Amino acid sequence: MSAKAISEQTGKELLYKYICTSAAVQNRFHYANVTASTDWDRLIQDYPWLQTQRLVVKPDQLIKRRGKLGLIGVNLGLQEVREWVKARMLKETTVGKAKGILKNFLIEPFVAHTQKEEFYVCIYAAREGDYVLFHHEGGVDIGDVDSKALKFLVGVDEKLTEADVKQHLFAHVPEEKKEVLASFVVGLFNLYEDLYFTYLEINPLVVTKNGVYVLDMAAKIDATADYICKAKWGDLEFPPPFGREAYPEEAYIADLDAKSGASLKLTILNPRGRIWTMVAGGGASVVYSDTICDLGGVNELANYGEYSGAPSEQQTYDYAKTILSLMTREKHNDGKVLIIGGSIANFTNVAATFKGIVRAIKDYQTPLKEHEVTIFVRRGGPNYQEGLRVMGEVGKTTGIPIHVFGTETHMTAIVGMALGHRPIPNQPPTAAHTANFLLNASGSVSTPATSRTASFSETKANNDSTPAKKAKHGIPAAKATTLFSNHTKSIVWGMQTRAVQGMLDFDYICSRDEPSVAAMVYPFTGDHKQKFYWGHKEILIPVYKSMSDAMKKHPEVDVLINFASLRSAYDSSMETMQFPQIHTIAIIAEGIPEALTRKLIKTADEKGVTVIGPATVGGIKPGCFKIGNTGGMLDNILASKLYRPGSVAYVSRSGGMSNELNNIISRTTDGVFEGVAIGGDRYPGSTFMDHVLRYQDTPGVKMIVVLGEIGGCEEYKICQGVKEGRITKPVVCWCIGTCATMFSSEVQFGHAGACANQASETAVAKNQALREAGIYVPRSFDELGDVIKSVYDELVTNGVIVPAEEVPPPTVPMDYSWARELGLIRKPASFMTSICDERGQELIYAGMPITEVFKEEIGIGGVLGLLWFQRRLPKYACQFIEMCLMVTADHGPAVSGAHNTIVCARAGKDLISSLTSGLLTIGDRFGGALDAAAKQFSKAFDSGLIPMEFVNKMKKEGKLIMGIGHRVKSINNPDMRVQILKDFVKQNFPATPLLDYALDVEKITTSKKPNLILNVDGFIGVAFVDLLRTCGGFTREEADEYVDIGALNGIFVLGRSMGFIGHYLDQKRLKQGLYRHPWDDISYVLPEHMTM
Repeated sequence: MSAKAISEQTGKELLYKYICTSAAVQNRFHYANVTASTDWDRLIQDYPWLQTQRLVVKPDQLIKRRGKLGLIGVNLGLQEVREWVKARMLKETTVGKAKGILKNFLIEPFVAHTQKEEFYVCIYAAREGDYVLFHHEGGVDIGDVDSKALKFLVGVDEKLTEADVKQHLFAHVPEEKKEVLASFVVGLFNLYEDLYFTYLEINPLVVTKNGVYVLDMAAKIDATADYICKAKWGDLEFPPPFGREAYPEEAYIADLDAKSGASLKLTILNPRGRIWTMVAGGGASVVYSDTICDLGGVNELANYGEYSGAPSEQQTYDYAKTILSLMTREKHNDGKVLIIGGSIANFTNVAATFKGIVRAIKDYQTPLKEHEVTIFVRRGGPNYQEGLRVMGEVGKTTGIPIHVFGTETHMTAIVGMALGHRPIPNQPPTAAHTANFLLNASGSVSTPATSRTASFSETKANNDSTPAKKAKHGIPAAKATTLFSNHTKSIVWGMQTRAVQGMLDFDYICSRDEPSVAAMVYPFTGDHKQKFYWGHKEILIPVYKSMSDAMKKHPEVDVLINFASLRSAYDSSMETMQFPQIHTIAIIAEGIPEALTRKLIKTADEKGVTVIGPATVGGIKPGCFKIGNTGGMLDNILASKLYRPGSVAYVSRSGGMSNELNNIISRTTDGVFEGVAIGGDRYPGSTFMDHVLRYQDTPGVKMIVVLGEIGGCEEYKICQGVKEGRITKPVVCWCIGTCATMFSSEVQFGHAGACANQASETAVAKNQALREAGIYVPRSFDELGDVIKSVYDELVTNGVIVPAEEVPPPTVPMDYSWARELGLIRKPASFMTSICDERGQELIYAGMPITEVFKEEIGIGGVLGLLWFQRRLPKYACQFIEMCLMVTADHGPAVSGAHNTIVCARAGKDLISSLTSGLLTIGDRFGGALDAAAKQFSKAFDSGLIPMEFVNKMKKEGKLIMGIGHRVKSINNPDMRVQILKDFVKQNFPATPLLDYALDVEKITTSKKPNLILNVDGFIGVAFVDLLRTCGGFTREEADEYVDIGALNGIFVLGRSMGFIGHYLDQKRLKQGLYRHPWDDISYVLPEHMTM
């Protein structure tokens, strides 16, 4: 949603901070907020003017016409204000159809004035610019402002001047007040523009001899401009409409939405309701709400919400568990129903998103059964069959009644089933699996045409489309009637390889001679080529760093498909329109500020460019061209016969609903000729009427379908076109959002433009007007397909449409990744791993999520246990590992490993090279004795040799006992590292048989020579064997295997790496130069004949 209402206090704070005017604005920041928890003594201390001035008090909760409702206390003393607030605080009040609790009040100074000093001013946004309304009589009794006020349009990119204001708005303003008012109104307009307001009303605006007073104010802000205005806005709060509470769950989902590239929305309407929805898609979510209300469920509808834009499994899980948590808090006598619905997805992997929902259902299976919840599922799109199968399976395993349906079932049929208005089929028909469409179902074994395997590196001019005519200076250029042909070439902005491959596959099955994508633009890499498939053949498509290079090298391109983010979509689109070869731009991004979109529209109109979007999936012309992900994957394109043209053209706002229209039209007519989703924003780049007129002027289009929506007045232009005879082809139209008039409080639906600001913008009013104009309007969305079919059948009967014979399309090989996703192929993996999995939402160490690793504070020792030994080790074992790492971390600069690291560091090598140099010295002679000591002592102990026999055996064989001996330490100068470890092991290990054996060996060796002690390597080696054998986590075979494969030396390598890195950093910090070993420390021993 873009336009969001803010509180009066927030609006005034922004005005007082940032308005720039010569008018003396009085009472700046003189307001105090009161809630049920307010400490009045502290309030008076913070705002001492409360005790010295007469006051005004009113609720600040987005309530309109408070004066008429008696909700303003005027000219009161502080004690009177306290009594006035006390009488109303936390009391239920009815405003229109909405009932709500008064809980937030605003206190301001009372301004004594006369009626003649009151004025009315309002600024609001429209497609063509911003309107300024002004009336010389403001106040409570202003009445119908639209009919009374003077109005002046400030066009897009134009400025309001004081001369404009005086000439067009101040006809009845006293002369002495014109200067002050003009300065204020211009300052207000500049503030409105700078801070991205979409609506700003002051009534009354009082002008006295002392200056200007803003008494009552209402405002809306374009929330999508947060990334532009954050510094000035700060952290804005957007209160809910009066009559609806703000729930923490709504804030939680809003936070998820803000952190995600997907769209997640939730509005709680009635937490005690029995009908809950979890719908995919902004348009589809409105349709489901409409149908529930049409079937009498308005009072039981618990929530409105939607998820779309390919959310991850974790995001879907978080969204689903929030709804399941809400619906299982209070029981309902009739049980509850959950409708998991959606249109046919364009690019979302349905099975992947359903995994998150399935996880949530499993987690909540007990409360779901206790609350007698029945679940109805209907979905389509990529891999939906697998998603429905998984959803059906979880119903069987949990015992929760779950009814699943696919594209063979009308989108909203499950609502009738859930509410008992239609029977639930025992065995719903199952659509063919995704794979069936992608394999050669046609039986055709013909070889693809030669042209399909030709090289596409050479560019060819294209003269088949009808580009916009070049405009004379100052006159807007005429836009093209035909946007796409089977020779249309495009540039894709953004590294959207999946979308581009989908376009090429579509081109291929449409039997195009060449791919529709000529190049890609991606500023974040250098110029290169990207590999794609054209049927069976691999081809290269150039990727350019700059738009200008791409345009110069591909003059045949006339379409831009812009996948840029909401922050850069405006700039990249404006840049593109500087190239006259472009006549169509599709902008995919959602959330572009409306002020920027209007500038885009203005420039496009001047240059004769058709803009589709923003906030759209795009459009499709069967047999010719598709924009990005429109139409979904190949299975849906084939099922909806989008590879060849039909006779029906449609225009919709919603991308998901456009795919649903593809399905409906393909089932009821000979198919789609062209379809466009203009986008869900308030100001789409092109309008319904733009496309309806194109279809009217296109001979191949025989009938037109329009899926309108609540909000805006574009549908009335279609009515006008039909009445005036400009539109003569049959038009079927339905406006979604009819449920809005049944809600007691305002609901902002998924699309930014789906909100009625006046009665004429409601879906009910528009459907009635369309019907009266002679347009075919069904009674509900449920009947849309039936009406389309009846109109089509009549055209066929009259000979207007002659259905063509079906020709099977060529087959396209399936991508390996998608075939694997569908379970059609298997391939031996190149690698196997059993310790870590990074593929999901959360990193997992040996089955333990990373959040649990920190939550349970298992430490480095615990993580090492998971990654090295694949199991949770006891706490003492984790502590022992950490102690080993600490005592082996370093042993001074003189040892070989540290020495090598230092020499490398001083030679100017990098950290990794220096560290590696040190590590390569580790072996039997330095640091690598852990494994060898563990093996030698274990073998002797396990074979039954007593310590003396073991020592004698090693001496006889001429072998050193690994882990025995030290250069410096001795029995008289013990190694404190060993002593610390020994004390810990003896206190915490269940048993230490091998350590005891090694200590007995030490007694024998030190009796011969005092420095033949059990050194730190030997101690760690034998103690670790005891740990593995006695901690209870390993079998004897597993313990021996870890010793054999070198796990113990890893302790020394890991610990000593810390020291080596320390030495590297130390040398760099000390800025030591190149090391050269001194001559006097080298004994030069050369053969005698070489020295003569």
